[in-house]
Amino acid sequence: MQLVLNEAKKICWFSCGATSAVATKIALSHYGKDNVRIIYFEINTAHSDNERFIKDCEKWYGVEIERISSEKYNSQFEVIEHTKYVNGAKGARCTLELKRLVRKKWEKDNTWSNQIFGFEFSKKEQERANRLSRDHAKTKPIFPLIENRIDKIEALVILQKANIRLPTMYELGYPNNNCIGCVKGGIGYWNKIRIDFPSTFNKMAKLERSVNRSCLKEANGTQLFLDELDPKRGRQLKMLIPDCGFFCGDIETYI
Repeated sequence: MQLVLNEAKKICWFSCGATSAVATKIALSHYGKDNVRIIYFEINTAHSDNERFIKDCEKWYGVEIERISSEKYNSQFEVIEHTKYVNGAKGARCTLELKRLVRKKWEKDNTWSNQIFGFEFSKKEQERANRLSRDHAKTKPIFPLIENRIDKIEALVILQKANIRLPTMYELGYPNNNCIGCVKGGIGYWNKIRIDFPSTFNKMAKLERSVNRSCLKEANGTQLFLDELDPKRGRQLKMLIPDCGFFCGDIETYI
């Protein structure tokens, strides 16, 4: 019997963040539901409310969100414990193990035409998009939010107008819906985790000592362990509060 390969489709990388959710909606509207697959990296340290958000988005899209995950690790804690590595010049090891390697395996096992990313319309994200396009041209990336000049606040507005409650991590004041206890968070982030998720803070603090590696660094490059972190240090995280201004009336033109 002849093997029939999957029809090449565009891939939306859905992260349970506001920007990827809106980028996916735009892609579905532009390319059609039959031409897009939505993929979510499942990690067990994500907030439990992500399941609700996924279901809400699936109803909004009219398309199921597929899930993939690492065959070796379930969380950033497992990655750190087994590799004895947290952060470095090449980035966070958990990002490599839980996302990048999983994505590369998925790419080899599936047929696809382009990859769609939820990078927002901002200077930092535009630079990130340029690097991705240059260094990973084979992904043939598409950036719907940048193309439509939609930033993160506007993405939040779009979700609210669609009657989709924002993920709990946003409601708590975090600027991103990352895993709880993200090793890429700064001092202010970890002091907020200390308050909102004390068991996560304590777990990471103990793990840092066991591998003798820290999530945080001082300005001079020395390690700053969580169990030494002054609870009063760090800037308060900036809450993302949508302002229903001139943009709101034009939302329908995008989706």
